[in-house]
Amino acid sequence: MSVLLQVDDLRVAFATRHGTVEALRGVSLRLDAGETLGIVGESGSGKSVTALAMMRLLDQAGRITGGSIHFRGQDITRAGRDIMRPLRGAAMSMIFQNPRAALNPIRQVGLQIADVLRAHRPLAAREARDQALELLRAVQIRDPERRLDAYPHELSGGMSQRVMIAMAIACEPSLLIADEPTTGLDVTTQQTVMELLAEITARRGMALALITHDLGLAARYCQRIAVMEQGLLVEEAPPARLFGAPGHAYTRRLVAASPTRHSTVQSLVGAAPLPPPPPRPAGPPLLMVTRLGKSFGPGAPAVDDVSFSLSAGESLGLVGESGSGKSTISRLICRLLDQDAGGIKLDGEEIGLVPAARFHRHAKRRDIQLVFQDAGESLNPRFTAAESIADPLRNLLGLRDRAELRRRAAEFAARCGLEAALLDRFPHQLSGGQRARVGIARAIAAGPRLLVLDEPTAALDVSVQAVVLHLLDQLRRETGLAFLFVSHDLNVVRMMCERTMVLQGGRVVEEGHSAQVFAAPQAPYTAALLAAIPHFEPVA
Repeated sequence: MSVLLQVDDLRVAFATRHGTVEALRGVSLRLDAGETLGIVGESGSGKSVTALAMMRLLDQAGRITGGSIHFRGQDITRAGRDIMRPLRGAAMSMIFQNPRAALNPIRQVGLQIADVLRAHRPLAAREARDQALELLRAVQIRDPERRLDAYPHELSGGMSQRVMIAMAIACEPSLLIADEPTTGLDVTTQQTVMELLAEITARRGMALALITHDLGLAARYCQRIAVMEQGLLVEEAPPARLFGAPGHAYTRRLVAASPTRHSTVQSLVGAAPLPPPPPRPAGPPLLMVTRLGKSFGPGAPAVDDVSFSLSAGESLGLVGESGSGKSTISRLICRLLDQDAGGIKLDGEEIGLVPAARFHRHAKRRDIQLVFQDAGESLNPRFTAAESIADPLRNLLGLRDRAELRRRAAEFAARCGLEAALLDRFPHQLSGGQRARVGIARAIAAGPRLLVLDEPTAALDVSVQAVVLHLLDQLRRETGLAFLFVSHDLNVVRMMCERTMVLQGGRVVEEGHSAQVFAAPQAPYTAALLAAIPHFEPVA
């Protein structure tokens, strides 16, 4: 195979208020024509900086301080705009992590695809529109004629990602860089997107650089995998060798922290098994949901005739594709939405009769708390960590004494493993794992009995995710909290939840003990979800 891209001893630095930060410290890698290379590592390892440097898309604060980048034999390390503009989109292209942020929100997607085509080819508007339609068909988007005139906010996450892929392949580049292209997608949509990328790159002879923190995804789709840590490439090998016998200590830690079909929460962090939770009190369940229904306009309901119960100290996982009703159910139970039908009882009291707009004043408000998917987005940017944790103490328990609020905030922070020195920091000054701990501490501060966890670790690196999951598992066992765990990561649900409920199109298609559901699924839909999980099997 001929070498398409050659990176030698690449060094990149960023100017910050606190001085110069070295983001890449001598990275060397190659990508052959038609090859798929995985680049893995945690946040801050340099994966995305490497991709942006290869595309020459570093922002003004970043600059290449050493090394070289050769594309198709041409040195582009310091190439100007006149050289890079015709290459980008036509010869090399990039799929960004967050398609909704990358797409223009006020321009129809068909016009955005046409913009790419017309930037590199002399096409009339009608020709460009026809080719844009063909590209939407090529990425297998549903009802492409209608989607052509849609705006990004009218598309699901999976559809938005397909539009990004259509734009990236529009001019048939020889190099495609995909930066976390499936983050936030459910397993079946993720599989569909990756199979589509694999099929398109193979059919068109493209090379693909797949940047991901999901080792299972890299194992399934990449011929070689490069592991990055703190701006260095520390190991590179085919998947079987890399996961079968990782040579570098950092690779071994990544492999150990990545959930597999046989992991336990304790094995991910190298901890001893936790003692069994205390016996559950006899009596009626803590939460009883009966024939719950919710629609958002005409058509198929978002939640249709859903019933289940949850005992004190028990953990129940809700799984299913995007649009299956998971998040709607969690918002109904938290009384952030009013249901159209059915009942919700907490401790035998019908809270479903309390309008969502008034539930914040209800005595049961403190008993149900929510841990959000993106802790950074859910924390008040003007509140320090201590103020965020103290907020429910003030609003739900009526505490006003500043010293007592500070003491209680510090207590819950310590319980969640957050250092006291971090309490006076604002969200933007905290790492993803630290923000997640603040979000959990805030949720347990008011002494709830039920925690609704909506994808609480989806945005975290695998090692941070492992620590946060272990913390949550400890909290449930020690305090008797009940968990309603919403996630598209089925391995996480298997480890964290005693029971699993599978949703499809707003209805329950399977429910049972997690071990049984995962080992011998009864519903074809459940079997399809499990089959879509990308995985690797490390050698013990």
